[in-house]
Amino acid sequence: MPERAPYAKPLDPEDEAAEEVVTAVLTASRLLVAVSARSLASVEETLTLPQFRMLVVLSTRGPMNISRLGAHLDVIPSTALRMVERLASAGMLTKEPNALSRREIRISLTADGRQVVQEATERRRSEIARIVGAMPRPQRAALVQALHAFNEAGEEPPADEPGTADVDW
Repeated sequence: MPERAPYAKPLDPEDEAAEEVVTAVLTASRLLVAVSARSLASVEETLTLPQFRMLVVLSTRGPMNISRLGAHLDVIPSTALRMVERLASAGMLTKEPNALSRREIRISLTADGRQVVQEATERRRSEIARIVGAMPRPQRAALVQALHAFNEAGEEPPADEPGTADVDW
């Protein structure tokens, strides 16, 4: 995974347009987190959003070791390991030795973990569709274009890439 530079280009404090974008994105992120929390709670009440994000990362990017998983989640390996232990105990993940390196443990989703991701995603997709449906039609195309640019800048793979269809966070 390429190393990210999350704060490589700080905003110019005089750039009011950029601040307006930041405020709009923060507000939208609050809405999207609320939608995500509601969709997750309706499927699995005991799962936290960070744990769900771990399931989504494994669903979209495939099995991986603890270090790589922690890097994708921007957490240290010990934090990732604690999350993996909880999710493995809940039957949503498996831990197996890597066939190429017995010292390395590969983490992957179980059928139950995949089911949770799919159900929560379906519920979230329905709620987002309702919100988009309430938007004026002429503004939808601009939103799509802006979100594509935003996702690319954040290095998030599109939800419709092979292997990620209907599996998004």
